[in-house]
Amino acid sequence: MAKSISKTRKSGRGRPFVGATPIQVRMPPNELANLDNWISGQKTKQTRPEAIRRLVEQAIARSTHRARPSKQKAKKASELANRTAEHLVDKTMPVEEQQRRKRALIKGPKEFREIREDLPKSKT
Repeated sequence: MAKSISKTRKSGRGRPFVGATPIQVRMPPNELANLDNWISGQKTKQTRPEAIRRLVEQAIARSTHRARPSKQKAKKASELANRTAEHLVDKTMPVEEQQRRKRALIKGPKEFREIREDLPKSKT
């Protein structure tokens, strides 16, 4: 009498491994509906997993990309620095020397100017 179970295993069952780690995500119905609405608004047709991968990539890219400070915030910071420097500069000096020292205080030491992101890079 032959055995009912063969000793050889069948290979190739299921989807082949393509190098990506599968992740299961549970989403409430309202979030799933929002995802479907986002997908329908895209130019290219995507599956839900493709859309989720794309949204994750966009979120990571946005979080690692630093936005430049707004001009309004930069102006306010400059005004605050000017006011603070005015209190530190000796008023008995000539006006030209006061202005030179204020500029030196605001620009900072030469050693740190290269690493400051708010200043344009020097042309060396």
